[in-house]
Amino acid sequence: MAHIIERKRKDGTVAYLAQIAIKRKGKWAHREARSFDRKSAASAWLKKRMKEIDAAGDDLSSIRNRGRTLADAIERYTRESVKEIGRTKAQVLRSILEYDIADMDCCDIQSHDIVAFAKEIGTSRTPSTVSNYLSHLGAVFALARPAWGMELDQQAMKDAFVVCSRLGITGKGRSRDRRPTLKELDALLTLFEQKHRHRPSSLPMHRVMGFALFSTRRQEEITRITWKGLDADHSRVFITDMKHPGDKIGNDVWCDLPDPALKIALAMPKKKDRVFPYHSDTISAAFTRACKFLGIEDLRFHDLRHEGVTRLFETGLSIPQVAAVSGHRSWSSLQRYTHIKQTGDKYEDWEWLDRLTQPLPERKTRRRTL
Repeated sequence: MAHIIERKRKDGTVAYLAQIAIKRKGKWAHREARSFDRKSAASAWLKKRMKEIDAAGDDLSSIRNRGRTLADAIERYTRESVKEIGRTKAQVLRSILEYDIADMDCCDIQSHDIVAFAKEIGTSRTPSTVSNYLSHLGAVFALARPAWGMELDQQAMKDAFVVCSRLGITGKGRSRDRRPTLKELDALLTLFEQKHRHRPSSLPMHRVMGFALFSTRRQEEITRITWKGLDADHSRVFITDMKHPGDKIGNDVWCDLPDPALKIALAMPKKKDRVFPYHSDTISAAFTRACKFLGIEDLRFHDLRHEGVTRLFETGLSIPQVAAVSGHRSWSSLQRYTHIKQTGDKYEDWEWLDRLTQPLPERKTRRRTL
């Protein structure tokens, strides 16, 4: 039995559900369904599938997984995952749907197909980015067969990883060593302070920059900090969903907060639940625009974290002490800083330490006259 059901989606559009249900000896031998945006596409799929089923005869075992594509597996993974999928992972999986491999039947995909896919994305992306793509796709391969009976071969994915690594298609990202100079920081902070003085309701980027530098926090982490998570008595801050290669969601950690960062946070207005109630993308865009305007090359907001960690080592702190601030679980990630000789704190007499810790002026409101 094969038929098409017309259904209305929540957004008002129409979907056409093509269903196949076959009984053999009073029992359901095979059932499947797929949704299409056009009725003609649903009819074409039904016609093709019924021919394949008729050709299979009495043994339908070979037909059950035929027609279920990698795209189906990816969509089911994103739909049924109870754990929240991170923004980067979701974006990567969506982009994979645009490649030819997504249209292949799960049971047909072999290691050389995955390697060819990796080569294709490698033409416009770095080896470290290709590694991330395969890693996220590997999560789908790991679940598809045991969870949904989709014949994605996990061993094929493992073999492809080995091949791509040896061919140099995948690889680790280069560690950045770009540090902002005091002159560059002065220029950026001056520009941001002037903009905020002119428009007090705007994003105080000079405060955000200062906090990022001295706290070593990432921009997304900064925007999630709440006043409840700021423990001034013990100079620490509660970071939710801290970045972690294995499990970011739910990775909540208390981190030590150096004195300059604590003072900057306490100088922020307490009008909202969050200390820095701004959007991460807004912070990134403002920083990029300012660097371009000032002619500062190859400087990213994330470089402030690297500068902050380097500063802590330069003041003589040990790896465990720095890790307590930065949140690094693996001390090996901090090994590259250990060659730094103690040089003291170059920010000790920095004029911005006082300017950034002064309370922001209250926004004046106009009184309405009757």
